[in-house]
Amino acid sequence: MSNQRLIRLKEVIYLTGLTRSSIYRLMAIGSFPKQIKVGERCIAWSYEQIESWVSDKLKSAA
Repeated sequence: MSNQRLIRLKEVIYLTGLTRSSIYRLMAIGSFPKQIKVGERCIAWSYEQIESWVSDKLKSAA
């Protein structure tokens, strides 16, 4: 069973090193995983998708 969990913006920023505005700009052009609405005023991201995005960036930088 995979470790499926949702993470909030603060952790996404920590894991990626991106700023909030960079994350939303990349989402707008389709280059970053989209957020998931989990409540009326609550959004989160899939940890697995963020982890995969970071891994892809590291592979392309090598």
